[in-house]
Amino acid sequence: MKVLNKLSAVLLLSAGAFCHQALADNTVFTAMDDPSTAKKPFDGSASAGYLAQTGNTTSSSLTAQTNMTWYQSSMAYSLWGNASNTSSNDERSSETYSIGGRSRYNLNSFDYLFGQASWLSDRFNGYDSRDVLTAGYGRQILNGPIHSLRAEFGPGVRYDDFHDGGSETKALGYGALSYQWQLTDNTKFIQGVSVLSSFGEDTTVNSETGLQVGINDHFALKLAYNVTWNNNPPESAPDRTDTKTSIMLTYAM
Repeated sequence: MKVLNKLSAVLLLSAGAFCHQALADNTVFTAMDDPSTAKKPFDGSASAGYLAQTGNTTSSSLTAQTNMTWYQSSMAYSLWGNASNTSSNDERSSETYSIGGRSRYNLNSFDYLFGQASWLSDRFNGYDSRDVLTAGYGRQILNGPIHSLRAEFGPGVRYDDFHDGGSETKALGYGALSYQWQLTDNTKFIQGVSVLSSFGEDTTVNSETGLQVGINDHFALKLAYNVTWNNNPPESAPDRTDTKTSIMLTYAM
């Protein structure tokens, strides 16, 4: 019975979570695809997932997210939102909400400018809210059918409202790298890394490593491993590293 409960939980999580195929998890890495290569003017997605387990351990996990991206010949705009929470034995163990927006303007076939703003609430990691505003320059290093690689960097500002009290505003530097490798017609490897650093005081590194296998024109199965590392977390969240492994059924409109 325990094995069946665990298997059912995995299947519920896999079947219940949907995300957009062209973008990595926006809470981790938000670099957008090149608008000049977009196949249609709009891409959108919505997702929801629920996991429940009963018996010796009672737990539940709820996730939801949405992505909307508009493409023009040289510009792209994106809006996103994410929400997730987990409870174990009637006690909340995690709760995260985020929303954001982003724009990209192509200067030429390789160079582009970007701007992005985001809001995050993650009280179990020490933040009632974390607001980030960044802008800068990006370079489309590779844009072939097999390999895609882009890098970007720029200045920004962040406002932190700490869960244990107090707040502060910091100037920061942002850098990110996104790589995709089309292994076969329906299999793609994804790697994204982003860094937010307040010049020595506080550095946050986000990473997503994923493998996506297409099922048909709309559905794909995605296995992802996410890591978030903070060298100076708030006192209410002493652990520096958070990891998440997920398997998702993705749907692209």
